[in-house]
Amino acid sequence: MMRLDKVTRAAVDALEDVKARDIVVFDVKKMTAFFDKVIVATGESNRQCRALSSRVQEQVKAAGGKIYGVEGERSGEWVLVDIGEAVVHIMQPAIRQYYNLEELWAPAPKSVKAPKAAKPAKAKKSAKPAAPRKPAASRTPLARHTPAVPKRSRAKTT
Repeated sequence: MMRLDKVTRAAVDALEDVKARDIVVFDVKKMTAFFDKVIVATGESNRQCRALSSRVQEQVKAAGGKIYGVEGERSGEWVLVDIGEAVVHIMQPAIRQYYNLEELWAPAPKSVKAPKAAKPAKAKKSAKPAAPRKPAASRTPLARHTPAVPKRSRAKTT
């Protein structure tokens, strides 16, 4: 597991104390300047999500941290706790699956360059000229079905 500072470690410990599931910590320093870590955890019910949020707030304050904001505590489906250097997302399973924050904050896989394909041989020029092509606008299906929009009059009103 990555190195966590005292306040972030307190938040993770609080989540573990109240039996949060699937706790994931992302280091997002290179992705955003607003916070360094994103913590995502699952709570099974509205009541558990609220209890997790409450425990995180207590533990962070006890560790000397500050709570900058809490959102979603009333509904308990998705609670966000802003502790400055980290943001804690406490979500019910269906909400977590739907929003899939892991995909958003996980580091992108390194791109691998595909091998260069061999250049195709040049086609022989034929003596017969190619048929003229229709303008691009007439080839698109949208152009055929879009009604003409009249231009606005630029007459001055006094």
